[in-house]
Amino acid sequence: MNVTTITGCALSAMVSALLAALPARGATPPDGVVTGDAVRGHELYQSRCTACHSLDHSRIGPAHRGVFDRVAGSVPGFDYSPALEHSGVRWTATNLNRWLTDPEAFIPGQKMGYQVPDPVDRRDIIAFLASPAAR
Repeated sequence: MNVTTITGCALSAMVSALLAALPARGATPPDGVVTGDAVRGHELYQSRCTACHSLDHSRIGPAHRGVFDRVAGSVPGFDYSPALEHSGVRWTATNLNRWLTDPEAFIPGQKMGYQVPDPVDRRDIIAFLASPAAR
């Protein structure tokens, strides 16, 4: 092998390693990283979530102000299912994504009967809940 071949192989290996390290399109980001469009997420929250939730008042569902990184089942005075109250789940980006995908599959015995099937919609709703406007 000559120097050009060795250099080419090394460069190819580095590029492959860098590409492999990138998250897959549509993958859930690490819990400390929230991507998405919080403005669109607020619009989705208003149109899909406010029949049962608000940021500041518990309704059919608990209040959501400060939900991001809060322990599930911890809003004072709200009547949670025992499953959710004892789940020990913290509402991180990953856990909110799992919850909004299929609440019953994530925490069997919980009471929420609503899902957000579209991953982009979930990402944007989570971005809103993590934003300063919802904290």
